[in-house]
Amino acid sequence: MAASKPVEAAVVAAAAPSSGSGVGGGGATAGSGTGGLPRWQLALAVGAPLLLGAGAMYLWSRQRRRREAGGRGDSGSLKRNSERKTPEGRASPAPGSGHPEGSGAHLEMNSLDRAQAAKNKGNKYFKAGKYEQAIQCYTEAISLCPIEKNADLSTFYQNRAAAFEQLQKWKEVAQDCTKAVELNPKYVKALFRRAKAHEKLDNKKECLEDVTAVCILEGFQNQQSMLLADKVLKLLGKEKAKEKYKNREPLMPSPQFIKSYFSSFTDDIISQPMLKGEKSDEDKDKEGEASEVKENSGYLRAKQYMEEENYDKIISECSKEIDAQGKYMAEALLLRATFYLLIGNANAAKPDLDKVISLKEANVKLRANALIKRGSMYMQQQQPLLSTQDFNMAADIDPQNADVYHHRGQYRQAYTGNNSSQIQAAMKGFEEVIKKFPRCAEGYALYAQALTDQQQFGKADDMYDKCIDLEPDNATTYVHKGLLQLQWKQDLDRGLELISKAIEIDNKCDFAYETMGTIEVQRGNMEKAIDMFNKAINLAKSEMEMAHLYSLCDAAHAQTEVAKKYGLKPPTL
Repeated sequence: MAASKPVEAAVVAAAAPSSGSGVGGGGATAGSGTGGLPRWQLALAVGAPLLLGAGAMYLWSRQRRRREAGGRGDSGSLKRNSERKTPEGRASPAPGSGHPEGSGAHLEMNSLDRAQAAKNKGNKYFKAGKYEQAIQCYTEAISLCPIEKNADLSTFYQNRAAAFEQLQKWKEVAQDCTKAVELNPKYVKALFRRAKAHEKLDNKKECLEDVTAVCILEGFQNQQSMLLADKVLKLLGKEKAKEKYKNREPLMPSPQFIKSYFSSFTDDIISQPMLKGEKSDEDKDKEGEASEVKENSGYLRAKQYMEEENYDKIISECSKEIDAQGKYMAEALLLRATFYLLIGNANAAKPDLDKVISLKEANVKLRANALIKRGSMYMQQQQPLLSTQDFNMAADIDPQNADVYHHRGQYRQAYTGNNSSQIQAAMKGFEEVIKKFPRCAEGYALYAQALTDQQQFGKADDMYDKCIDLEPDNATTYVHKGLLQLQWKQDLDRGLELISKAIEIDNKCDFAYETMGTIEVQRGNMEKAIDMFNKAINLAKSEMEMAHLYSLCDAAHAQTEVAKKYGLKPPTL
């Protein structure tokens, strides 16, 4: 990426919610996210230029840079302009700025010359740090300038705004920039200065609209404006997500998602079928009727409901087992925590996971599974040190547990890095996992994402086909395969066909809606994109995921408004 180190850090931080399933484990095949492929890379995979970090898909950047650079990579392509603090010596060109012909031209030039002289005097004061005197000079220039000299007047207002900015008089900055933009609608300096003033005044929506206009007008070549857009998009996303997530009704994922989630674990006791003796022999012979469990156990009833795909009753039955401190209390705590994670309630899940982990007498498989799920939850919450500790502890207490290696975050970090030895080690690790567990779709999915990152597209496509053979109803795999077609063959029709198939399989697949929205933005279908993002928002499994989706939606809204206001129409796929 063409970004400084702090920007790279912002990208990594913003991409984190997409790692894994967003529900504390479950990995790539089960998740609403992209597993090893962060959201911003996901959009790059289909040629989408981005605003760094938040994943907001602005349209012109990458295509334009490719044309101008003749196929060069992004590195070094952004202009790292110095701070735009200095006033202007000459007006920005604008239609109608030339001197008129006729007998009045001489007097008018005298008036304009006096205005320019006042402005030049103001510039000297500005450079000397005497901002109050500079403001007086710019005010004089405004009063002297003929009203039809739009370009000159807009410069005088913009210069006065620059002086107000040095005095941190943000309201006056915004007012003068507004005057400048009214006189010269595509005046980039004034738009950017007004965006910064709106940021200081906490007018986030107005700031986003102005900085979006600047990004488009500058062809996404200035890092300052892109970083400000990224910042305000994140703030808006967090604000909206905090309010909506607080008031949202818990939403159980689709049966397909839940089954895919559990299938990503090979050593998960709670997801195994009920054992012989747990059901009554009499009821086992009744076809078409639910079996009754022998014991009066909330946990066993919850397991029965799992087999029947009656997932909404599982948390309450587990609670009965826990309240009674029954025989299966540890299992019930883990199962309840898992379903709390599935409905996006990590706060409720954590105490249950903590209890299971602390139960030294509990089955080691239960404790390891709880550690893996808590570690994945920490990764989602951008707490990598805690996540690493949990994965390492799981490996220590249960060294043969394959799930540790499926879900451990280090795999994803290794193959997205630049260290060739790390990448080779990670790829070898994936190959060993799929050899050892050839029926585990999760291993193939993670390996496919690693192969895609290394641009081994054909082999990645084969791995996704193996995933589909093993789990034909896993919607997320179809989305990944669809993205691969876009990156590998630029086959938009095939990519859309596969992503539409994912939605057909699972109409609660937020990852599919988000990806479809990303593509629609690039195609210029903003209304459809916004609709897709809103559907994904309503299905988001965490507040962080919801904030990310709001950022995408707000970016699309802003581009729509700017396109209307300035008559800009970006190129489409």
